[in-house]
Amino acid sequence: QVQLVESGGGLAQAGGSLRLSCAASGLTFIRYDMGWFRQAPGKDRDFVASISWNDGRTYDADSLKGRFTISRDNPKNTVYLQMNSLKPEDTAVYYCAARPAGAVRYDYWGQGTQVTVSS
Repeated sequence: QVQLVESGGGLAQAGGSLRLSCAASGLTFIRYDMGWFRQAPGKDRDFVASISWNDGRTYDADSLKGRFTISRDNPKNTVYLQMNSLKPEDTAVYYCAARPAGAVRYDYWGQGTQVTVSS
């Protein structure tokens, strides 16, 4: 049974930082691309960042302008999202997701962790 468990969300002030973690189990972690997505109230779920399974190449949403960084620790089966220079518009539920190598869609999703940024 695949499980993705996010942690590290909470309340932050504008300009501050948070680091989200996502612990994966029940899958061969090194064979999965990992991604972070977010969903603000009343909006669609949006792509935030991803990291590839084989060479660790990262991609992030252009709108973030380099404020967020994704990384992974394969021995720990964990992916991270470092969020800096937080803005109130970053307030959302953040989801971790896993995509098998070579696949198009993300097959597995976590339950999400709330991030709230106050001004």
